[in-house]
Amino acid sequence: MVRVRLSRAGSNIYMLQIKSKYKIAKRLGNQIFEQTQTQKFSLAEARKPIKKTRGRGNKSDYGRQLIEKQKVRYTYGLSEKQLSNYAAAAFETKNPPESLHRALESRLDSAAYRAGFASTRRAARQMVSHGHLLVNGTRITMPSYRLKASDTITVREGSRTSTLFTHMTDPEAIARPVPTWLSVDPKIMVAKVEGEPGYVAAEIPLDYPAVFEFYSR
Repeated sequence: MVRVRLSRAGSNIYMLQIKSKYKIAKRLGNQIFEQTQTQKFSLAEARKPIKKTRGRGNKSDYGRQLIEKQKVRYTYGLSEKQLSNYAAAAFETKNPPESLHRALESRLDSAAYRAGFASTRRAARQMVSHGHLLVNGTRITMPSYRLKASDTITVREGSRTSTLFTHMTDPEAIARPVPTWLSVDPKIMVAKVEGEPGYVAAEIPLDYPAVFEFYSR
């Protein structure tokens, strides 16, 4: 029987502090942070000479699982405790990878990023923590707040003139593609959850099964 380590999440909001996004992205891949998903970063990496490594070229199972777990952690800006709790809850369902993906995507900070309220997930976390967003008319300051179908996210009236949201009403701004489970009206700064985040393993650059393998050791 496979077991997943359980832990209780604290009441305090965890804000992941990352000193060197580029150093982490070089190790885990440029898809981890929005700032490293640029042509400049890719070209810089391509120009670097390939270093010869000593010993075996293939990573151990543990090493591979650790890297995949870290990819998920940094992509969603989670603490080790938070990801462990998400994995433990998802493991109890019929389809753990799908459940984990939906739980992470349904976070308020992730949905705010997907809806185009913020340019990065980190900015979305700060946006929520500072009380700029409402869910069904109620001010929510917890980035991990889980949304459900029919929930409506709006920008607080007092925050609409903030420079944080000027890009939403700028017709020349390049809009990020919005997932089908969200509908967004940038003119009135409103997003509605139309359903659950879709999960197609082949289209997601994260190896969730490896995450469960890591926590099952």
